Amino acid sequence: MYATGAFKNPFADFDFSKIAGEFKMPSMNIESMVETGRKNFAVMTAVNTSAVESMKAIAQRQGDMVRAAMEDFSKHGSEVLAAATVEEKAAKQIDFVKKSYEAAMANTKELADLYSKGQTEALSALSARVSELTEEVKAAIAKK
Repeated sequence: MYATGAFKNPFADFDFSKIAGEFKMPSMNIESMVETGRKNFAVMTAVNTSAVESMKAIAQRQGDMVRAAMEDFSKHGSEVLAAATVEEKAAKQIDFVKKSYEAAMANTKELADLYSKGQTEALSALSARVSELTEEVKAAIAKK
């Protein structure tokens, strides 16, 4: 090649169109792909909407719990100040601590249940779509 001083491109005489004509691309059903994307998007939208609603419900409930705790604390302060003896004040303090602990445990369980419910709903919708998508893929493969 170089002995004669001229460079000859080895691909100059190569017919790429011949190779490209023999290369077979698998056929794709664009309509099916768009429909699958639409379904996936719809499920993700529903899951996100559910998650937002769940978080709103949890935030609302937490706000209610804090408000009730503050009201109880204010009421308790008035009761302690109204108590006549030190023993009475101590008894009211102990009762308040017990009541507060029980309320905190009940609130924690309620919030955990709300979180669990929200996650269960979201995962259920996603699982259903994954199952449906799996069947769609199996059906598409079976057609070929």
